[in-house]
Amino acid sequence: MKMKIFFGLLFFICALPAQMLADNEIGLTLIPPSVITNKVNLDVRAGIKNSTNNDIQTEVQFYLNNENPKSLLYQSIVTVKANSSQCVKFIMPTADKVGDNIVILLVKENNKCQRIQKPIKIIESKIRSTQQINGAWVGLYHWSESEGKMWNPDIKKLTTDQWKELVRSMHNIQMNVIVIQESFRNEMYVDKHEIEKEGYKGKAFYPSMLYPGRMPITANDPIEAILSEADELNMNVFIGVGMYAWFDFTTASLEWHKTVARELWDRYGKHPSFYGWYISEENSGGLDAYSSNKDELARRQKDIVEFFKVFKEYSSTLAPDKPVMLATSSYDVLKGVNIYPDLLKHLDILCPFGFARMPEGDLTGEEAANKLQQLCDSSQAHLWFDLEAFLFHEEGYLYPRPINEIVHDLTLFDNFEETLCYQYPGVFNNPEMSVRIGEKSTVKLYLDYKNYINTKPTSKNQENE
Repeated sequence: MKMKIFFGLLFFICALPAQMLADNEIGLTLIPPSVITNKVNLDVRAGIKNSTNNDIQTEVQFYLNNENPKSLLYQSIVTVKANSSQCVKFIMPTADKVGDNIVILLVKENNKCQRIQKPIKIIESKIRSTQQINGAWVGLYHWSESEGKMWNPDIKKLTTDQWKELVRSMHNIQMNVIVIQESFRNEMYVDKHEIEKEGYKGKAFYPSMLYPGRMPITANDPIEAILSEADELNMNVFIGVGMYAWFDFTTASLEWHKTVARELWDRYGKHPSFYGWYISEENSGGLDAYSSNKDELARRQKDIVEFFKVFKEYSSTLAPDKPVMLATSSYDVLKGVNIYPDLLKHLDILCPFGFARMPEGDLTGEEAANKLQQLCDSSQAHLWFDLEAFLFHEEGYLYPRPINEIVHDLTLFDNFEETLCYQYPGVFNNPEMSVRIGEKSTVKLYLDYKNYINTKPTSKNQENE
């Protein structure tokens, strides 16, 4: 039987006997996972899961491009306790590693060895940002009928094959990170629902066994469609665990997220493109769900820290190397400045939005970005950019933002190591797709952006020459 080999993710045995490590699972994650500049250090993580009843001692080695002593990046002897998991990580400086690279992980136990390798392209630059969009949110149906007016009627009709087609169209413009907005739809808000008394009545976007409700969309399992096509193209997919309720990080929400994450991992964890977890509930930049009440504010800030502490611990038992990401507003960052250090201990990636529309009297977008960068650097967390590729129409719906405004943000905010945008469906449309999602201007933005990435300088050095 022939085996299809993916350039970006190869699993094979490097010692006899020819079998995987018995009862043991490993994973390799690079943060960021796509193209980066040589001003960004690479966070390299190995996840080792021991599902046996005995402790297992392993030798973990990381190499760059070749398996020889000169290419060894990091090594460690790790004992993984019975029925537990462990993440082994190190930070790889990239200043002298410009080019197409492959990070190789070897995990050895006795005479057995597993190997995984993943590519990473590093480009020469004078700034941290690549000044292009590396990925995008994919909402399976927009949560607001008014905001999603121009694309919801189209997106609900997408077939399995058309979801795969959409993934390919993202890949064609180098948007190789996908954030699935949510796995469930439940349009409720923190402190304004009775879920604990009445039960959860949200509707799933996939064939969940947890709750009977299903979103009325054509594709039976768009999550499977997206992951399977992303596997083929060596792309990376965050799975949105929510929605429990907007801004809700209470104990009840936490327990719901753990239960849903378990089902999502059992169902989709086999996919190489399953990159990490996205917590769909979002929050304000002050981490207080936009509260103006002092006591309520303090409670909500305490809730979010505890939520991520416990969820990170739990998700690590499923896949110890996979990151957890949250998107927050860039507003009122100073209100949460004393809370961020505790939160970021348990949050791998913070991906804020709204820098281009800061309210009067707040920090400027650049000031907010710099403050958040300082906070993330101090906690060894990652700060990514959620660039808004849309504008609000006076009638309330979203429509594509002009390319010049998008390029303005890409060049203005140069500290972010990775840039994602909200969102792809209904904002960008490849004219070669079999269906157009949303209005005609989405095709223009796709073509304008494609022209931008094809003609922009490949590095900041070139731009200055």
